[in-house]
Amino acid sequence: MADVAFMLLIFFIVSTTMNVDSGIYRLLPQWVDNVEPPKINKRNTFVLLINRNNDLLINSEFAQTSEVKDRVKEFILNPRNLPNLSEKEEVEIEGIGAYNRSKGIISLQNDRGTDYGAYIAIQNELVKAFRELRDELAYSVFGQNFNKLSEDKQEAITKAVPTAVSEAEPVEYIK
Repeated sequence: MADVAFMLLIFFIVSTTMNVDSGIYRLLPQWVDNVEPPKINKRNTFVLLINRNNDLLINSEFAQTSEVKDRVKEFILNPRNLPNLSEKEEVEIEGIGAYNRSKGIISLQNDRGTDYGAYIAIQNELVKAFRELRDELAYSVFGQNFNKLSEDKQEAITKAVPTAVSEAEPVEYIK
């Protein structure tokens, strides 16, 4: 009986799979020494700050995590060309033609005491915003969602709606 129990134990240990944390997928730019950062108009910066109490500030105003996606989309699209939202520049994109691309950059910074869950929730909202922007453009230009497009069409949509997120090193806002 002990042999059978031992064999069952070994079987379950060998056949069980363990979940491995894969982390957050981010493609980081290559490190370049002695390069001056580009000058960015304040109008083209959408600032997200998360303090140690997990309070979110969007452009210095308190906000909820659920507001991030829609406010990012409005900032990037700027459908009414409002002066407090991002500027646009006309670019020629192969497969799309002339397109008014946003010059907007999302700046995310958190406090060293920010909970990991709060940080990931904001990251998820940013990913949702850019995914929806790409899906909407892909559907309007090609009649399909972004994921169903061929690689060259996906590349064109990505050039039209680049993921422009800048993450600063965590700091201490409240001591």
